[in-house]
Amino acid sequence: MDDNQQNLVLKSIAVSAGFHQTGASNERETAYKLLENFKVYDGKIPICINWLHQDRHVSDGTDITVPVKQYSLTMMDEFIQKSYTKLNESERLAMRHAVITAARQIAPMPLVHENRILANKLASMLAAFVVREFPQRWTSFFQDMFISMHQGGLWYNEGGDGVHTLGVKMLLECMRVVTEDTTDSDFNVKISTSRRNDVLIGLNEISKQFLPLMFGILEHYSYLAQRKAALHNMRSYLLANGRTLSQMSAEEKSMYQKEMDHLKFASTLINDCLKTLSRFCNSMPLDWTFGTSPDFLKAFLYLLREPSVQVEAIACIEKLALRKLDIEQWTLLIRQLPSAIKEANAAIGQDAEEVQLEKQIGGNFDTTDTLTLQLPYHRAISRMLSYVVSTNISQITTDKKIITGKGEKFAEISDFLRLLVDLIHHPSGRICCEQINAWIILLRDPQISKIGLLTPFAEELMTCYMDYLIKIRWEDIDEKRHAQCSLIEASFDDEDEYGAWLGDFRSRCTHFFKLLGNVEPKIATSVLNTRLQVLLARHGNGSPHDHLYSTNKQLTQKSDAIIYFESILLPLDTALSGLPAWSLQTDNSNRANSSEIRASVQEALLQLATSLVSWNPTYLWLKFRRTQLLEALKHYWLYNPSTLLQGVDALLGYLSAHDDWSADGEPLSGEIVSLRKKSGVSLVAIAKKVPNHLVPWISQLSEAVRQHLSSSTLLPSNRMHLYEFLSCVAAAINEPLARANFISDVLADAISVLESAEFKHVTSAPETFLSWLGVTESGSNPASVTDPKNVQKVTNTFQHVFSALNTILSVGKRCHEASVKRSGGIPYLSSQPSNENPMLNFRDEGPVSLQDLTFNDPFVHLWPRILPAVIQITDITLQLWYPVHQAQYLQNHLQRYLYAISDDEAFLSKVHDAHSGGVFGEGGTAGSVVSGTDRRDLNLVPRWSGWLNELRNTCFQMLGLLSGQRAIYAPELGKLYPQIVNSVSNPDHIRAMENRHLTQYLKQFIEILLLSCPVTLYETHLSPLIRPLFEHLEYRLKKNWEPVVNPNLETLARPLTSSDCAAAAYVAAAGGEQWFDPYYGRAGIFVGDLEPVTAEAVIDKSRVELSRTFTDMIQAVLALKGNWALVLATQAKEEAAAKKNDTSSLKKGPGYQLRNGGNVNADGTQKRTNQADVDARKLLRISRMCHFLLLEDEVIAGHLTLSLIQCLSYPDAYTVRRCTKICHRLLETVAWSSKYTHIITNGMFSSSVSNIVREPKWMVGIEWDMINVIRDIYCRLVLGQALQPGGQGPGVQLGKDSNNPLQFEQAKFADDPLKGGGVLAFSSDLPRQLLASLPGIEAATVEQLEQGMKSKRSAKDQKDLLRDLLRVAAENSHFLDQSTCESALFGRAAFQESLLNQKMLAGGVVPDLPEKLVTYSMTKKEERMDKLNKEEPPGLSQFFLK
Repeated sequence: MDDNQQNLVLKSIAVSAGFHQTGASNERETAYKLLENFKVYDGKIPICINWLHQDRHVSDGTDITVPVKQYSLTMMDEFIQKSYTKLNESERLAMRHAVITAARQIAPMPLVHENRILANKLASMLAAFVVREFPQRWTSFFQDMFISMHQGGLWYNEGGDGVHTLGVKMLLECMRVVTEDTTDSDFNVKISTSRRNDVLIGLNEISKQFLPLMFGILEHYSYLAQRKAALHNMRSYLLANGRTLSQMSAEEKSMYQKEMDHLKFASTLINDCLKTLSRFCNSMPLDWTFGTSPDFLKAFLYLLREPSVQVEAIACIEKLALRKLDIEQWTLLIRQLPSAIKEANAAIGQDAEEVQLEKQIGGNFDTTDTLTLQLPYHRAISRMLSYVVSTNISQITTDKKIITGKGEKFAEISDFLRLLVDLIHHPSGRICCEQINAWIILLRDPQISKIGLLTPFAEELMTCYMDYLIKIRWEDIDEKRHAQCSLIEASFDDEDEYGAWLGDFRSRCTHFFKLLGNVEPKIATSVLNTRLQVLLARHGNGSPHDHLYSTNKQLTQKSDAIIYFESILLPLDTALSGLPAWSLQTDNSNRANSSEIRASVQEALLQLATSLVSWNPTYLWLKFRRTQLLEALKHYWLYNPSTLLQGVDALLGYLSAHDDWSADGEPLSGEIVSLRKKSGVSLVAIAKKVPNHLVPWISQLSEAVRQHLSSSTLLPSNRMHLYEFLSCVAAAINEPLARANFISDVLADAISVLESAEFKHVTSAPETFLSWLGVTESGSNPASVTDPKNVQKVTNTFQHVFSALNTILSVGKRCHEASVKRSGGIPYLSSQPSNENPMLNFRDEGPVSLQDLTFNDPFVHLWPRILPAVIQITDITLQLWYPVHQAQYLQNHLQRYLYAISDDEAFLSKVHDAHSGGVFGEGGTAGSVVSGTDRRDLNLVPRWSGWLNELRNTCFQMLGLLSGQRAIYAPELGKLYPQIVNSVSNPDHIRAMENRHLTQYLKQFIEILLLSCPVTLYETHLSPLIRPLFEHLEYRLKKNWEPVVNPNLETLARPLTSSDCAAAAYVAAAGGEQWFDPYYGRAGIFVGDLEPVTAEAVIDKSRVELSRTFTDMIQAVLALKGNWALVLATQAKEEAAAKKNDTSSLKKGPGYQLRNGGNVNADGTQKRTNQADVDARKLLRISRMCHFLLLEDEVIAGHLTLSLIQCLSYPDAYTVRRCTKICHRLLETVAWSSKYTHIITNGMFSSSVSNIVREPKWMVGIEWDMINVIRDIYCRLVLGQALQPGGQGPGVQLGKDSNNPLQFEQAKFADDPLKGGGVLAFSSDLPRQLLASLPGIEAATVEQLEQGMKSKRSAKDQKDLLRDLLRVAAENSHFLDQSTCESALFGRAAFQESLLNQKMLAGGVVPDLPEKLVTYSMTKKEERMDKLNKEEPPGLSQFFLK
């Protein structure tokens, strides 16, 4: 490229940088194209090197030096990242020398904005050379960089202040980037480990040379102080002479501005140095900055007094506090920080006086108050101090002098904590929030709580944190009515940020108050009682009666009284829940002062509870707050129920509270509905917590509940709450017969509805059922769907029936929960079953009579009366989706919406933020399915879909409850079981279900059925139900995903909208595959008038949910998740503890759970008294379920296996990841069976290999799971290697049979999949053949793979070998993606994303250097070792050896 061409490039740089003002767009376009062409020019680097060497670049009289050098550096940076390793030594030196030369040219320049940008780029380039060449190839790094500018370096000249020069700035930035790149995990992945270590060793070697230079920069504080003193003198002179800044002469202004610039540059330089030192403090050896000479810690502490640099100084100390400090280092921080902060606060006060002085002489001072200006400092200091404590908690607990609670160290810790407590009085909540994690950690530690370290601060802490829970009205901030407006505005950008912060703060406070109540019950209850008494006195009557509703003068949620009462809810509930039992009831503990503490706690809580139950506010929102507070008392009522009945009576009264917003005859207002619903929820919560204390008053409670139930104004939700309330109380009755009779009385009205002639008529046929819903009439009389009287009539009749069903379901669930708590799920047996299987150890693993089940569950005996109605309504509801019915009703412009999704389902199909307002909000979908109307309107059409969803899901849940209670297996219901099978497992019903129906069917019924069935009944009770289901699921899943997997069939997934209904009805009338193919392709969904984007989202969600639900269900029944998996995890934990002879681990849960009582399960939950019996039954079912599903019934096993194999190829990572786990369990169960060899190889193995070789984008992140399946198959079917469960652990090579050298000996646990299963006795060639058929793979390659997997049997080594082989196949199979290369879902993953290429990328962008690193320290160390080895061992000279 000649000079003219280079000049054109330079001109283009000037145009692109805006130095040549031109309005011609074609000139800018030409310049852009020319620069793009230069990027690909082969000789660009020598040209860029030449440009960097030149002092100045001019184009058309304009200095363009900075943009030219920036462009040159950008070109070189891109080249270094890609091609640096290809350069020879002279080329590398030329590039490095060019960058150093450019850095030296600008080193003396001032710190203006344009120069700083270029300096940062040069620093980045210097860092790039350091990480690639230092120290082996750039041994003179320190001499080149850290000598003065006079000597050819970048450091400031001896005697100079250095604050004006860019050289120091570049070096500091270079060192910061190098440290970050070689130590930060986000960056060092680009650099090989060996190279990083070499750089760090080199830096450590020269640290004693450059650290004093950096310390010298911190000593520039004296220079900064001089500038401040000079400015103070100038201002004082002006004030003494009655002059202002504006009245200065030109010479005075120049001097004044010069001092201001010096002050700014000095603080900037110190800040830059502190930023680099912060990286050192974070990652480099502690002896660089801590306890050495020069003493950086002392400098950091001293710099706290300077406002312009104090935040960065705090950051350095914070990084040190986060390191693993020894006791001396930590003690040094604890001792020196309080005094340093005290001195800093005094200095800050002097700076405030300086601001006032500037104000008096008319300076451009900041009008912001001092407290607001200091907010960053206070936040930083609060966070740093909390880290000093929280990250070094072991220093407290392991020091015997501190643990004794006496002595000098204990006093020092107390003084340090006092400093923290003083900070939380700051008016901004940001300050206290920085500390809360530290206090939680301190409260959590049992040793610290014992020594009383926190007792002096507990009351103050609790009071302060309760104060910050008081919500700030943001309108007070906007209108400047708040006392700390400027501080709050500085703390939070807007109301949304404040709301997010408050939510996070409250979440953290939940743990804080609970732990504080546990550690300091006396103080916690005293503070709570005092706060409540103050609130009742000041605001109990609604004072100051602000922010009222204009219509009825009621308080609003913005009223002070409501806000203040809201602030005590969280601390009251969480602190009471954390109170230790000994503080509320007498125990045998030997705790000091336990009697005194108990008396104080009981007195405070009795006064608190009495005040709450006696308080009778008149304002609705105060009643709402009272309801919340009464619910929190459930933790206290568990120990002292003296005020319980009064509280329950108050909540019952609120269920019929008067509505001051709506006139008689009008719908209830939202406010009164909220109060009533909350009261009902609180009643249920209290009944769940203290049912035993309510049993003595059960007759009075029943009478009160009956009065409410007879009220016509009672909300349907409150009706459910009352039934749940009574069922919780009934479950606490000790006498089984009395329990059962009480539940019968509670449900008498609901069951009578199901047994009524009207209900039987309604559910006798689809036609009568639709007539009952108003669907039939809408066909002949469209106006009926909006007729108010008809809408009200149909709605009331539906709610009457649905309420009965929902009530029965709710009570049944409560009874079942109580039964499980009572017995652990093991039924009581009054006699020996006549059909007991002698092979079983458990008499209850078979049919159990309803009479015996009723002993623990008072609901069960009602099933003979309930079940016929459930079967009938389930059957009728499912029939409606038959093609023949859809063909009829889809044609009608109103009746078709019977099959539509609801507005709520449309809303849930997409992700929404917290501010969307829900389905009826601004971003909601209300009125989008049935255009222009929603379920809140007086219109039946949008209600039908929701009603049918509720009925169907309720029926499925009742069937699940029937299974969970084991009533479905009872002899008394034996005659009804065929009806259940004919209803829910009718092939026509299953085929007609939409995906969303089938998903709920699997979740709510089938999964529970599989988990609850006794092992003796698998064949009789499971097979009839799951055989047709699994057969259909294989077909359904295939058709669901066909339009996605095969682009040629994507039209089948097109949403069915209202405009397509006529054509769909015609296809439905034809039936068969013509109907079902598109029906399953769109997941059976009819979206009505929904807009296309949301309609597609609904279908995608429904399709994915079915696959995920199916794999989740199979995981649960194969003990890969859920309760059964917990049993295996607990068993493994106990076996590990037995091997280590360590019983203490049996009392510990996961790492995040710090306190547990007795023995716990693997998830940390407490074990039941009969846990061993419960787990033994589950283990029996787990082992039998694997055998039953995969080996006993060919129909079930075949379709289940094929479904799982299909799921491996569906583009949903959630489904595939879970499916891989199931595949391992399948292999553990059946790999030894030759019947499965063909399907495993040509199905599971083939799909897994294809997924890895094709590398579709949806597979990114789950490749290792898939490779592990390939390994599991290959080890078991080809190599004769057994693995641990889940394909884990090394392959255990099985020997050959002595009688048949072609046959492997079978694994010891071949018949036990839970212990790893077996292998195929005769090695199969099918997996070999499949691998050999891959592009680029030959038989020799496969043989080499097998040899490697036999010699290296660890899981990592074998998976790496498979990955290497599959990478070869992937590189030779790019032609396979030609048809889908444009697909965002199926296109091949990028090189950087691909797992197959990770090994190639593992070396990083920056590789190792061939030169061996030898440093001066290494040499001296070797000399010392050689000297020691040559010396005669001491003592041997005393012996005479022959």
